Amino acid sequence: MTSSHDAIIRAIVAQDIPKRLLDRIKKITAKRPRTVLEHVIKYGFITTEELKIKYGYNHPPRAARDVREQGISLETYKVADSTGRMIAGYRLNLEAAIEIGKSGRTQYPKEVKKSLLQKSGPRCSLCGGSFDPTFLQVDHRVPYQVAGESESEDDDAFMLVCGSCNRTKSWACEHCENWIKLKKVAICKSCYWARPTEYRHVAMADARRVDLVWLGADTKIFDRFRDACEKKHESIQDGIKKAVIRSFE
Repeated sequence: MTSSHDAIIRAIVAQDIPKRLLDRIKKITAKRPRTVLEHVIKYGFITTEELKIKYGYNHPPRAARDVREQGISLETYKVADSTGRMIAGYRLNLEAAIEIGKSGRTQYPKEVKKSLLQKSGPRCSLCGGSFDPTFLQVDHRVPYQVAGESESEDDDAFMLVCGSCNRTKSWACEHCENWIKLKKVAICKSCYWARPTEYRHVAMADARRVDLVWLGADTKIFDRFRDACEKKHESIQDGIKKAVIRSFE
């Protein structure tokens, strides 16, 4: 534990933060959630602007989510940034303190990723793109924020996703009513972001989607299709939809 972290712990005691919360914070060693907590304890809150500019986190809500996945309850509220624009701020929710039933998300064993790679290959489960395994991340199908520790830890509870799709999924989940309020595992399990090949909704919206990536030689096909769409003054998305419709005619 760093001397800086020890100083933060002393500050917590001075603020009379609940002992259970103090004990939990002492156990957190992962860099990103610890960085967020140290800043919040020192200044009272942290903003998405500070997370991005001061600490270099390009997806600030993900950093706040890391704290919550450690079982620490954060309250989100609106605060003005350096230009006066309203953005999100995060502070400790002392009333909730520690989220019930959550002892903190553990790191995924290397065996989990190895097993997923053997099962489906080095492909993103969402966009279908092939990647070097080091660029693929292990992700819970059902967000930890919803399921906590109730979900089994077998391979089927996880999937491999690329960094871009993981950020998109995080944003969609964090703005879904089920994440914010309902927290029903069954809703997540029937969502595109958990089961992209078999789902009934996309973040509770009556929608269907597919994420496509053209790699290698296939990029030439994409370029030709894009040029054809531009000549027709239509978007690539509309062009794909029309091509699909024509295939059934």
